[in-house]
Amino acid sequence: MRIGDVARGAGVSTRALRYYEEQGLLSSERSPGGQRTYPESAVERVRLIQQFFAAGLPSRTVSQLLPCVDTGHGSPEVFELMAAERRRITEAMDDLAAARDALDRMVEIAHRPTPEHCPGLREPAWSPWDGAGARADEEHDRLATP
Repeated sequence: MRIGDVARGAGVSTRALRYYEEQGLLSSERSPGGQRTYPESAVERVRLIQQFFAAGLPSRTVSQLLPCVDTGHGSPEVFELMAAERRRITEAMDDLAAARDALDRMVEIAHRPTPEHCPGLREPAWSPWDGAGARADEEHDRLATP
């Protein structure tokens, strides 16, 4: 199969196929005219590579997993590699969740600014915040409310 045929069949670009070859994930032969030719199984292999990438695996890990796919046998090291990748992804998810939560706090502060978070609301503006002034203001407001 020619590169365009594999790309269409697998739903990827020809550039992606060249990248897969550079990474050692896919191989081709060259025709006498220098064009890449692939076996019929290349479409299925590219789809598998895409599944690995969709699972968040980098190409270096995929290159370690593909020999197990080719032989049909996984080693304990390969299963540990996949477990390590899962831990890496989980840590990244935790970091993203923490960033999202921090952004949520910033949005809440933007909707309801206080002198603690907004120097422009302080008297005088941009003075250090110690909280004492806010407590005095809250106490005054509480006592003044009938």
